[in-house]
Amino acid sequence: MALFGNAHTIDSGEAQQEYARLLGNGEQVHAAYLLIRDTILFTDRRLILVDKQGITGKKVEYHSIPYRSITHFAVETAGTFDLDAELKIWVSGTAAPIEKTFTKGVDIYEVQAILTQFVAK
Repeated sequence: MALFGNAHTIDSGEAQQEYARLLGNGEQVHAAYLLIRDTILFTDRRLILVDKQGITGKKVEYHSIPYRSITHFAVETAGTFDLDAELKIWVSGTAAPIEKTFTKGVDIYEVQAILTQFVAK
């Protein structure tokens, strides 16, 4: 499903090791998703979007969003004919949401629960 641009779950322990240089002291990855070459990390402190750019993907942008900056979010579950679930996150100071698409195999309710846990603090 990654060929269609949809995110799928990856092991949070592997993500913790792979992106250790990005994480603060004691920061833990709670969930991680892979979207073709890009990665979405939910840590106990922030949301990190890893955007690999260019043909080779050697140039990488790391977008860090503290949970306190998220004003609201929405999830749309997968349906019978629409096999993708969607996540939209609005960040303070921006009008358009960040949108990510997940395969039907990803538990979108888990994604929502992670955001609720950290955004509602």
